Amino acid sequence: MSAVKAAPLDPLALAARLEAAALAAGFRVERYGEMGGCPLLALTKRTPGPRPRIYLSAGIHGDEPAPPLALLEMIEAGVFDHRATWFICPLLNPAGFIHATRENAAGLDLNRDYLDLHSAEIRDHVTWLGRQPNFDLTFCLHEDWEATGYYLYELNPTRRPSLAHAMIEAVRLLCPIDPSAIIDGRPVAEPGIIRPIDDPLMRETWPEAIYLRAHHATLSYTVETPSGFPLAQRIATHRAALDAALMLATRG
Repeated sequence: MSAVKAAPLDPLALAARLEAAALAAGFRVERYGEMGGCPLLALTKRTPGPRPRIYLSAGIHGDEPAPPLALLEMIEAGVFDHRATWFICPLLNPAGFIHATRENAAGLDLNRDYLDLHSAEIRDHVTWLGRQPNFDLTFCLHEDWEATGYYLYELNPTRRPSLAHAMIEAVRLLCPIDPSAIIDGRPVAEPGIIRPIDDPLMRETWPEAIYLRAHHATLSYTVETPSGFPLAQRIATHRAALDAALMLATRG
């Protein structure tokens, strides 16, 4: 599928909407950094008692608007309620959204920078992460210009109960599952599910999910919608997958 350039998204306006929605939903809003005049936001909501600690991120690539918009909709809808303690970084690369580019203003792919820490955005993010407790579950939301359907990566080194099948089945109602046997150069374990090498020591560069695997969590998902599909469909697909996963992760 040929890439169609995403329309630029105003990161300042989006950050303001995210901040306002988070405060209205009872989140603590922390500005842990700034890039191009736009704050780097961390949203936290701590629920008393034994609750799972769940982390979600979006917006690390500036040509992938559906993930931050999906999180905004979910915050506004009250999805992030008393079921868990929540940690959300909804707009990791605001500079990339100004020009709808994957990279930041310096031309760096931030999702390959969690080992070398060349960029200010990722250094600030890692510093913030270092102040947080370990997470029980993490989600990194993305889009893929080459995908023909939805797919996900699962990092599950301790073989915890998987959420992947529930997410795939929830998505089928809204979006096709990518049928490819090889996606992004990696073999597919099951339709729409990639279980890559997750040992951080075997990776030359670290995306966010590998950093989380190394330092913060034993169950991580990177979820991908196909960028060639309508924006509203991609947002709804992200929401459906997350709703299914969160229902399982917080039950009991």
